[in-house]
Amino acid sequence: MAEPVLSVKNLTVQFPTRRGVLTAVDDISFDIMAGEVLGVVGESGAGKSMTGAAVIGLIEPPGRISGGEIRLKGERIDNIAPDAMRAIRGRRIGMIFQDPLTSLNPLYRISQQIIETIRTHLHVGEAEARKRAIKLLDDVGIPDAARRIDDYPHQFSGGMRQRVVIALALCAEPDLVIADEPTTALDVSVQAQIIDVMKELCRERNAAIMLVTHDMGVIAETADRVAVMYAGRLAEIGPVRDVIKNAFHPYTQGLMGSIPSLTTDLDRLLQIPGSMPRLSAIPKGCPFNPRCPKVFDRCRIERPDADPVAPDRRVACWLYPEVTPA
Repeated sequence: MAEPVLSVKNLTVQFPTRRGVLTAVDDISFDIMAGEVLGVVGESGAGKSMTGAAVIGLIEPPGRISGGEIRLKGERIDNIAPDAMRAIRGRRIGMIFQDPLTSLNPLYRISQQIIETIRTHLHVGEAEARKRAIKLLDDVGIPDAARRIDDYPHQFSGGMRQRVVIALALCAEPDLVIADEPTTALDVSVQAQIIDVMKELCRERNAAIMLVTHDMGVIAETADRVAVMYAGRLAEIGPVRDVIKNAFHPYTQGLMGSIPSLTTDLDRLLQIPGSMPRLSAIPKGCPFNPRCPKVFDRCRIERPDADPVAPDRRVACWLYPEVTPA
C-alpha cells in the first residue's frame, strides 16, 4: 500500500477566548495520495480554510493545534519548530490563495518573485532559475512567457495573475499543493481554465492537491474524492462521483439538492433551513441536528464519528451503521 503524501489524524484546532475555548476544527482525519485531488467543501465557517492553514502551519495566535497529528510523507510536521516549518512551506508544500494580489508583491516584477522562490528552495543559479520560471509560466498558460515574465502583477488580468500564483506554488516542485478557493474571484470561463491547469500540472508532477472551496461545481470537475465539512467536523468523505450521485449525510444531500439540474425541471430547489452554528453555540449531539430533516432522539444526545459505512465512504451520521472494512 502506497504511503499518503498527506495524512491528517484526529486534527483539532482551538482558539482560547475570554468566554471559553472555541473549537474551529474538531477531530478530523483524512489522507491524500500522490496525484490525487481531495476537494474540501462546506459552507462558510465549516473549518475548510482553517484545516488548510493548520496543515501549512499558518494558524494565527492564539489559535493552536490542540490535538491529533499531521504527517507529510510519513514525517510529522505539526509539532516542529517554526524555522523548520518555514523550510517545508514553499519547498514541500505549495499554497494557492483565493486572491492572487495577496500572494504577489505589487512592487516587484514577476521574474523577481518566481526566481527568488526557485533559488531559495532549489539552490540553482540565476540563469537556470530564470529558465525554469519561464517554463513554468508557459506551462500554466501565460502567452509569450519569455517577455511577460518581466511585467509587474498589475499588468496581468485576474485570471492571468492566478496562473502566476499557481506557477509560484509549483516552482519548488512541492509534494503537496493547498489551493484555498483558487477560482472564487474569477468568471466561469476562466475558472474552467484554471481548473484544467491545476489538474494537468499536478498530475504531471504527481503532487497531491487539497482543494478548499464552497463550489460543488468546481469539486465535481476537479476532485477525485470529496470531504464535506460542517461546523468543524467531517460530515462525509468518499469518491466524488459516488458522493454526488448518492450522498449519504443529510447535509451533503442538502448541498447536492441545492444545485440546479440541466436535465430535470424543478419548481423549487432543495433548501437547507437555518444557518451554520457559531463556534460558541455548537449544539449537543450531531452539530447538524437543528437543521436536519431526518433528525431523531439519538442525534440530539450523541455525536457521531465519521465511520466507514461503505467501501471508500465514511459518514458521521446515526442513520448508517458502521461497517468493518474487508
